[in-house]
Amino acid sequence: MTNIVYIATSLDGYIADKENKIDWLHEIPNPDGNDFGFAQFMTEVDALVMGRNTVDMVLSFDCDWPYTKPVFVLSRTMNCVPEGYEDKIFLINGELKDVVAGLNSKGYHNLYIDGGLTIQSFLREDLIDELIITTIPIVLGGGIPLFGELPRPLQFKHVKSERYLDCLVKNHFVRQR
Repeated sequence: MTNIVYIATSLDGYIADKENKIDWLHEIPNPDGNDFGFAQFMTEVDALVMGRNTVDMVLSFDCDWPYTKPVFVLSRTMNCVPEGYEDKIFLINGELKDVVAGLNSKGYHNLYIDGGLTIQSFLREDLIDELIITTIPIVLGGGIPLFGELPRPLQFKHVKSERYLDCLVKNHFVRQR
């Protein structure tokens, strides 16, 4: 059972800018449409867990629903799934350890954890097993940070780096317990 973060950040550690926008993620020319290993990563996960802000962001994109795996949305305020997504989005809430145990018991063992507050909550509870972080060469100077305060330091081991488009670096870390 593995909880994995797969995300991009600015050089200064932000996942969205001061206006909660992520346009800067797409400013680097990508003429071949490289997905930087995302499709392969998605074959290795059973489901996604994200917060309401993240699912709202994904729903705002001008594209078809991008996920073929179930998306579990952690929310205390979302009362129903948006129309047309009832077979794609599932609402969950509760203590994170119980949420993870419940999903694991239903056969979802490798979870993709996405969204700033959700990732920070999982880290606070020491529920992240792997971090895959692609660094975009831009300094935003503020916005939504990937990391927040923790009750204690968490040690990770760096296991791999990959370079894309001569400017993006994807680093893979595994939790050391």
